[in-house]
Amino acid sequence: MKKYLLLTVILASNFVAHSQNKIITVINSLNIEREFETVELTKKSLGLPDSAKLEELAIKEKNSNLFLESQAVDNDGDGTMDVLLFQPKVNASSQKDFEIVPTKNTSAAKNSICYSRFVPERTDDYAWENNKVAFRTYGPVAQQMVENKIEGGTLTSGIDAWLKRVDYPIINKWYEKATNGTGTYHKDTGEGLDNFHVGNSRGVGGIAVKVDNKYYFSKNFISWKTITTGPIRTSFILTYADWDAKGNKITESKLISLDYGSYLSRFEISITGTKTIAAGLTLHDKKGTIGTNIKEGWLSHWEPIDDSEIGTGLVAPKNTLTSFDNYLTNDKDLSNLYGNLKVKNNKAIYFVGFGWKKGSPFQTKTEWETYLSSFAKKINNPLVVKVKK
Repeated sequence: MKKYLLLTVILASNFVAHSQNKIITVINSLNIEREFETVELTKKSLGLPDSAKLEELAIKEKNSNLFLESQAVDNDGDGTMDVLLFQPKVNASSQKDFEIVPTKNTSAAKNSICYSRFVPERTDDYAWENNKVAFRTYGPVAQQMVENKIEGGTLTSGIDAWLKRVDYPIINKWYEKATNGTGTYHKDTGEGLDNFHVGNSRGVGGIAVKVDNKYYFSKNFISWKTITTGPIRTSFILTYADWDAKGNKITESKLISLDYGSYLSRFEISITGTKTIAAGLTLHDKKGTIGTNIKEGWLSHWEPIDDSEIGTGLVAPKNTLTSFDNYLTNDKDLSNLYGNLKVKNNKAIYFVGFGWKKGSPFQTKTEWETYLSSFAKKINNPLVVKVKK
């Protein structure tokens, strides 16, 4: 697949001492093959000085000319790349060696398959995708339209699922045909569609705070910041206006990322005013079936959707998912399967996403939950990276 590309590499002519090739050993402790998991390398982990440029490094298999696609990311926006990303493929219970080499450029284009952006032409959505799934959520103009009774607005901090069935980017294409009147993303013409209703629900992973048996949540995001797009990862930050949970002032922002090959986005919630949060999966019209495994750290909902079926799911790191609430109500869009998560140092982390029967290998509830179980095992037993400096 695209992760392993035979590249023509032009090595930097000036090999300074600190740029001598580094050997990286990636160790897989699990008895399952690992791929589509992202390794992050920093200058510190590579033993490089601050003056080194991660974007001028490439990653190849040791003793071969097989280069892996990589992506340098400036996480803090200071103009200097902070991490170098790549996705190795490592056999079960084994290890593999890679070499970091200096390069000025390669023959491979850095395609933004993992992509996100603010969408002002569709009110003010923020949308993101990779080669498997796509999502969107809604901004302040959409909220104001609802509050001012203007048609076409959306008031929710829930997360919408865009059901794509192709491995190439569709966000720009779908928005373009909707805004220029040549088509609609609510009809499947072979690439997928948006038929996933969110309303005031939590959609796929929106959060709430429970006080005295009632759930409270924010309105639309008020600001956004794109951090990166590329072949391995897209990430961005959404900030919300302070909101009230029965007298508790809540501040909230979300750092969301989506990596190549994953059906789940990573959510890192920064929050004050509460010691726990509830991340939700909408139950729509309550015709689906839930699955839960608190010990492994995942929740699942499998339901019919038009002429197909879809699984949504949440996975949390070990010992952070404390319980669940299959919250059912007759109030429109407020039935959600909630996962109760610990807030530590004003942060909570979880992964959330979906698998659509027409656009994924998951054809049954069991297959979907097997994926969630495997995903949980992997995040709790990450690939171990050793650098020979």
